[in-house]
Amino acid sequence: MNYTWHYDPPTPERQAASEALGRSLGIHTVLAGLLLERGISTADEAKQFFRPQLTELHDPFLFRDMRTAVDRLNRALGRKERILVYGDYDVDGCTAVALVYRFLEKFTSAIDYYIPDRYDEGYGVSNKGVDYAKASGVSLIIVLDCGIKAVEAISYAKEQGIDFIICDHHVPDDVLPPAVAILNAKCRDNTYPYEHLSGCGVGFKLMQAFAIDNGIPFSRLMPLLDLCAVSIASDIVPILGENRVLAYHGLRQLNAHPSLGLKAILEICGLMDHEVTMNDIIFKIGPRINASGRMQNGSEAVALLVERDPVRAHRLALQINAWNDQRKDLDKEMTTEANAIVERLDSHHEHRSIVLYNEEWHKGIIGIVASRLTEVYTRPAVVLTRNGDLATGSARSVPGFDVYAAIDHCRDLLENFGGHTYAAGLSMRVENVPAFKQRFEAYVDSHILDTQIRPELGITAKLRLSELTRRFMLDLRRFAPFGPDNQRPLFMSEQVYDYGTSKVVGHNQEHIKLELIDHSGSSVVGGIAFGQSSQARYIKTKQAFDICYAVEENSHKRGEVQLQIEDIRPSAGTTTA
Repeated sequence: MNYTWHYDPPTPERQAASEALGRSLGIHTVLAGLLLERGISTADEAKQFFRPQLTELHDPFLFRDMRTAVDRLNRALGRKERILVYGDYDVDGCTAVALVYRFLEKFTSAIDYYIPDRYDEGYGVSNKGVDYAKASGVSLIIVLDCGIKAVEAISYAKEQGIDFIICDHHVPDDVLPPAVAILNAKCRDNTYPYEHLSGCGVGFKLMQAFAIDNGIPFSRLMPLLDLCAVSIASDIVPILGENRVLAYHGLRQLNAHPSLGLKAILEICGLMDHEVTMNDIIFKIGPRINASGRMQNGSEAVALLVERDPVRAHRLALQINAWNDQRKDLDKEMTTEANAIVERLDSHHEHRSIVLYNEEWHKGIIGIVASRLTEVYTRPAVVLTRNGDLATGSARSVPGFDVYAAIDHCRDLLENFGGHTYAAGLSMRVENVPAFKQRFEAYVDSHILDTQIRPELGITAKLRLSELTRRFMLDLRRFAPFGPDNQRPLFMSEQVYDYGTSKVVGHNQEHIKLELIDHSGSSVVGGIAFGQSSQARYIKTKQAFDICYAVEENSHKRGEVQLQIEDIRPSAGTTTA
């Protein structure tokens, strides 16, 4: 991919402020500048950022309906009513269901969980799910990571004498469902100070409020924090504010004392002897949990996450891993087909969005394919397949563009839709697909910026290789966990050279393992450039080149700096012949 490198040098005022803050904290000026970008300008604020405390969590009763929700839950437990914990089939939904179920099962045996079938019921609360609850004698449903748009299904449940507590974080419509309590910080009359919790995070706040109201110590909630971290990383929510606190302590829990189900996943991923990061969740743990909902029902993932027998947990993890392998095969096949379709489209490079429909595609994989298309073409993408009489699909977006707003612009053509700024789900009658495609593309054309459809690497600072010390790396690690609104910074170094030992590696010789020096020759720094073996021939010419990279710790040599190189280009004034 031909990236544009974007670097804005700091103004003299910002440079002076960074130097002053860096001196007061004893850290590199560049890292002090990162703090300033995040609105942190004092030593006390930096301490709070680097070491988030659980005491910083907001009072859960700041949710408008939390008092009502806890009172209804207390009444259900006191009367021994049967409770159903209901959630979406993705990672956020499954972790949310597991979290609430695991905590409440300590106080009642009259509890069950339910994950709707992606293929039979579709997204969200279904009449089939309500019927299951009615037949099971359920009188209270706690729905997580969905439900905010389920007006008809929850009205139907109310007719059956079933109450709902909604714990959701998706954008609501003007008309809300007739639930007993709605916990959603995106509602217009919201009173909660943080709007970006994951669905699992909202479930955690309900359990926190329940614990406070019943005199249960917070320590009883601590084992659930690993589930919060998995949901936050997988659902790509901002990692500042309350999410940073939950993710920070959730990662500590995941590394020190993971729950049995997550431990089984760590074992099959080969992560037990490594420090688990947000990237490990995104690329290894999350996809395996998601595979259950993509290839099967999703309840299998919850079964693993609530399992208390290690032998059964290991067996469930192996099954989920096998589904993930199937998912990867389908993913590769469908992505190849989708890329071929895009390449055949006339003037596809001039289009600012992608909308594809293929009724043969696997419904559980289309979200992944949409993500792949967005990555390859730097365009918002909608991928649709057929499910009965409807075309159902997933949308993904590029940084800075609100794909949910684009879909909302087409709402009269849709049967259902929901989601976030960067990811959404939708369904429509098959005959509406052409009209949707035309209107969606027109909206994107008129609203997206040129800079949003160019693959760009945003560079934080220029550094000399000699500045990439172990101390710099360790101080940078304190910014973790990284994610939206707290992205891992990218740096650039100019006029670097191959030390003479760089080589092509990988099963298919697709990567480069580098050892680099700059003109001073005082520091040799190692790096890995994934998928960039085409650059190896130039690197070996001994000509100077520039690199854009993230700074990491070498996983094989603890304490040693390693660069994850995102892009390589010839230095100014050099030739590529």
